[in-house]
Amino acid sequence: MKSFRDINIVFPDGVRKGSITFDERSILSFEASENALSLPEGVYLAPGFLDEHIHGACGRDAMDGDPESILKIADALVQEGVTSFLPTTMTETIPAIEKSLLSIQEAKKKQTSGANIAGIHLEGPFISPIFKGAQAEINIQKPNPALLERFQKLSGGLIRIVTFAYEEDGGEEFLKACLRLNITPSLGHSNATGQEALASFDKGVTSVTHLYNAQSRFHHRDIGIVGATLLRDGVKAEIIADFHHSSKEAIALLCKTKRKEDIVLISDSTEAKGLGEGAKAKLGSQEIHVQNGLALLENGTIAGSILRIDDALRNVSSVAKGYSYSDIVNLAALNPAKSLRLDGRLGSIAIGKEPSFSLLDSSFHVLATIVNGTVAYRKP
Repeated sequence: MKSFRDINIVFPDGVRKGSITFDERSILSFEASENALSLPEGVYLAPGFLDEHIHGACGRDAMDGDPESILKIADALVQEGVTSFLPTTMTETIPAIEKSLLSIQEAKKKQTSGANIAGIHLEGPFISPIFKGAQAEINIQKPNPALLERFQKLSGGLIRIVTFAYEEDGGEEFLKACLRLNITPSLGHSNATGQEALASFDKGVTSVTHLYNAQSRFHHRDIGIVGATLLRDGVKAEIIADFHHSSKEAIALLCKTKRKEDIVLISDSTEAKGLGEGAKAKLGSQEIHVQNGLALLENGTIAGSILRIDDALRNVSSVAKGYSYSDIVNLAALNPAKSLRLDGRLGSIAIGKEPSFSLLDSSFHVLATIVNGTVAYRKP
């Protein structure tokens, strides 16, 4: 059993002084035990971050098909305050996707350290060739409920969110399959019109994948996915807040237009994260390289990011007017947990919830990370 006394605790509705006691299974109380530790005044105990969309880090990719790659990514993520994550697949061949799903399931069974594997984000292959982004068009499939069910069975039920193009043939039936399988349906890599996007929201789509990127744009005669997302409350908008995928002004507009509880910070990072300028890596089967803070395909197309979640928090805090410290933390903790329906145990500090925390300074720099009640990272 561990305990902190009289510290700054980040709750969803504000920062308050308090004490907390927890073990490796859950938060036990908001009282201090006899051996409670104190923390310096400028340290904040926040819920651990949940990255629902991440392809890789430190030279490893979720599509490697190797459990050790997933475990290496998990060990790296605690440095940025992430305590749970969803390894994210991409549009590759069906055998490659299936190998990845099996490797993630195996990694979860073997895991003893790092950020917890909270599920899988299936990004494609059910997307639009018009907005394929860095995905290989040859491997794109029409929305296929039977194939989704097959993927979910192979994964051991780990798929928690799927990115798909609702407007493609079979999109409506595919959405019904997502809801039946308790998978969060996310509209992305899609050419849906504004009306089609709004119709998908009416029928159960509750998330939009990396808003602004790889989707139909806003126009005053057709608001596209971007406009529909800004218009509709209750639909979560993923955002890659690296100021490359979306400008400062675009992120400021999002924060001004969307409700605070409907924005989800993601990294969408590739295995190039942490490798440095000029590094060569891959995204799935495609070669990428790091240039000027971006991960790029050889043709110059942006291919995921090298963004850390703690950097994303600082970036958003610099442009989001009227956001409190807790509001910023919620973007990377409570909001994704709610989107994935994991908020019963993740995303906020409450009795009975998972004892996973990020210890931060006032500028969201990570000083330490606690996963399942045990210190997983300390800043050198």
